[in-house]
Amino acid sequence: MTARQDDDENDPIEDELIGLDPDDPETRAFAEHLRRMQAPSNSFTVEGYLRGFGEFANSANRANGHRRLTALILVGLLLLGVGWAVWETLVEVVNTFAH
Repeated sequence: MTARQDDDENDPIEDELIGLDPDDPETRAFAEHLRRMQAPSNSFTVEGYLRGFGEFANSANRANGHRRLTALILVGLLLLGVGWAVWETLVEVVNTFAH
């Protein structure tokens, strides 16, 4: 047995990939998608939030055309919101200690 066959025996999504070419890039991408979907995630922790941001960044990097532009606009709006919140907080702190 090869290492690839050993991995296939322990792979929980093996049944989903029956009949597909394991060397096809689209099949590999589909398998990775299925693994991400079946992976347990707890988004209520810092690690869960960071994992979510990492998955968003990976999917944005793979996107093309209008999807990539949409991701860039979303990230820009998020950064703009964070910048505004930081500015308002700094103004409030300075005003508090100035009096």
